[in-house]
Amino acid sequence: MRNEKFDRNYFEQYYGKQPVHTVNEVAHLATAVHEMLAWWAAPVRSVLEVGAGRGDWGNWYRTFHPRVRVTSTDVSEHACTTFGHDRRDIAQWAPKRPFDLVICTDVMQYLDDRVATRALRNLTTATRTCLYFDALTSFDAKHTVEREATDLNVHLRSATWYRERLSRGFVQAGAGLWVRKGGNIVLHELERHH
Repeated sequence: MRNEKFDRNYFEQYYGKQPVHTVNEVAHLATAVHEMLAWWAAPVRSVLEVGAGRGDWGNWYRTFHPRVRVTSTDVSEHACTTFGHDRRDIAQWAPKRPFDLVICTDVMQYLDDRVATRALRNLTTATRTCLYFDALTSFDAKHTVEREATDLNVHLRSATWYRERLSRGFVQAGAGLWVRKGGNIVLHELERHH
């Protein structure tokens, strides 16, 4: 990943006065994901936030669930220095021990197909129980995002491209949640995306 792109100017543009997602919006999402895992009786003791940016997910966990072990990573030197993340590239690195919950949003579209495929394999290795995953797709770029507020200088792919690769290690539960195959969550048939 070309991490020099993610400098102070990038963060000011996409996380400044009008960020793509506010801290409050991320807090709602983090609450929902955490509660779904509670519903599935899958305790969250460890969290990995990949491409953490401002670190909104990690900050939410540190505030509301301080006993959860949180690791946040980013490739950006600026993000790591400013927000206190470990400098890691998920395409080159996989943790030695998996995490109960891995969060990876708006990272994969910055990687070409070969590198993104390797990063998705490392996300699978990093996940013990559940992955919350989102990436800008070609459909989203045309139909769902505010184009002026979204970085469109990325590798746009179909949702099918991501689903094919993620389904090797996960079952899609919907709403961005991917349950690790062979893990401790048993989904009802209608909870699965087919």
